[in-house]
Amino acid sequence: MIYAFPVAALSSITNRVTGCVLAFGAAGLGAAELVGGAGTSMWLMQFIGSQGFLISSTAKFSVAFPIVYHYFGAIRHFAWDFKPELLENADVEKASIALYAGSTLVSLGFVLF
Repeated sequence: MIYAFPVAALSSITNRVTGCVLAFGAAGLGAAELVGGAGTSMWLMQFIGSQGFLISSTAKFSVAFPIVYHYFGAIRHFAWDFKPELLENADVEKASIALYAGSTLVSLGFVLF
């Protein structure tokens, strides 16, 4: 492959994807409550939690990561809005790597604790 996506572009794409995942996840839980009656999503969460550490941890991470990543991405964009001098190519690349690393670590922390 000759061309590789810059990490800043991948970070931007990931931010958009996590926003869509959060919207569809919220809509899915709302639809489950409407169709299945009150308490359906609670039953679903209890069922997933009872399936063992591997499945429940994967489920927790798949919920925690989009929330944390999208939130941290918003903070980064607010910082760029108020400090446009941080939008140098090298700084944006470092911020993107830090966003991935920080989001992963915090999400793993939510899974384990």
